[in-house]
Amino acid sequence: MTALDTTPGAPPAADVPAPPRPRQVPVWLAIVAASLPMFMATLDNLVMTTALPVVRADLGSSVGQLSWFVNAYTLAFATFMLPAATLGDRFGRRRVMLVGLTVFTLASIASALSTTSEALIAARAVQGLGAAAIMPLSLTLLASAVPPAMRAAAIGIWGGVSGLGVALGPVIGGAVVEGVSWQAIFWLNVPVALVAAPLLLIAVRESRGTWQRLDWVGVGLLGGAVFLGVWGIVHGNDDGWTDPRVVVPLVLAAALLPAYVVWARGRSYAVLPLRLFSSRGFSVSNVIGLFFTLGMFGTVFLLSQYLQIVQGYTPLEAGIRTLPWTAAPMVVAPIAGALAPRVGLRALLSLGLVLQTGSLVWFAVLTETGAAYPSFVPALLMAGVGMGLTFAPMATAVLDGLPEDEFAIASSANSTVREFGVAIGVALLTAVFLANGGELSPVGYDGAIGPALLTGAAAVAVAAVASVFAPGRQEGGKPRA
Repeated sequence: MTALDTTPGAPPAADVPAPPRPRQVPVWLAIVAASLPMFMATLDNLVMTTALPVVRADLGSSVGQLSWFVNAYTLAFATFMLPAATLGDRFGRRRVMLVGLTVFTLASIASALSTTSEALIAARAVQGLGAAAIMPLSLTLLASAVPPAMRAAAIGIWGGVSGLGVALGPVIGGAVVEGVSWQAIFWLNVPVALVAAPLLLIAVRESRGTWQRLDWVGVGLLGGAVFLGVWGIVHGNDDGWTDPRVVVPLVLAAALLPAYVVWARGRSYAVLPLRLFSSRGFSVSNVIGLFFTLGMFGTVFLLSQYLQIVQGYTPLEAGIRTLPWTAAPMVVAPIAGALAPRVGLRALLSLGLVLQTGSLVWFAVLTETGAAYPSFVPALLMAGVGMGLTFAPMATAVLDGLPEDEFAIASSANSTVREFGVAIGVALLTAVFLANGGELSPVGYDGAIGPALLTGAAAVAVAAVASVFAPGRQEGGKPRA
């Protein structure tokens, strides 16, 4: 028998080595590789909140521009996540994620070099564009990189890292601003990206999904609806709620949403396919995602500044004092992910959202009565535990009952809705704050922050009601009603 003998059943020739077995990457390394870029992207959602007073003094920014420092990022992030998922399915999810990581890093450098408010807003928008290719594809790559038996636990860890990134934004931002400068917030992304990129290449295999057309019309309709809505809300107090520059964008935003439904009906390649809404887990998760992030992260935006401007803490001190809130999801979210198959998604989501609703009402009372910081600690813990109980089950529920080739578009849709919630929450709660006479001064929060936080509590309460309809306990991989 020669080295070229291919007779079926013949033993391998002595001079032909057996092909090497595929290298097994440890599950923990795949989780780190998928989560690190996502942590960086979610961190930058609210990393500027504790830095805003410093940036305002340095660049001479208005209150409206302060909100756009956050919203320029979240709007670009939200609008382009779904197209990024489609590009990932077409050209390779890991490849598109690496492109997004590169764009994100370059825009971080541009943000750090900005010398005007306008330049910073523009750089933040490009940064959000890069993040759009990171967040949803990280979950899809992770879901395909771990065995099905470990998927719930892995998603739980991913959810904890995601929540931690958003929640730790104010802490890390405050520490960097006080220790170095506000520009260092963005320089910090560069070394993280230099570690994250090769780690992705080593630990996560490439994957693709179904090839389909890009729905730019759908992107324009959905993205335009949210952009115009946020624009109207942000400018309502400054220009007047009856001003055409406010009324027209709000009316157009309201009209674009049903226009998208009409456009997407019957189009399999729609950027947000309507067929996904036949899954109860997907539908409920998106209602929860919108109202949960609207209330909670609108509150983070205001409360981080309240601790500095009213209670007199430095950016670092304010960040440290949010740790009871921000550290809890890191511990609770992985536990929630592991418990989900046993106790059910519905129970965890309902408990988490009720805790968060109660914490926001508590914050409203504490801020309006001028309570000292120690009185905030129980409410901060309550908010953190509730957030941790929400992130992982919501990420699991959105994929529940869907085929694996729909994971990318489903997770992208949920991430999109949550980012829209962040943008609308910051705009809406700021608008309520300003409408009640609020201003960025030690006495400017009296009578203004309470109504804003109660508005956030009402939004989270809507999410809590929606959680009643979430999938129950899973048996044999199928949810029980």
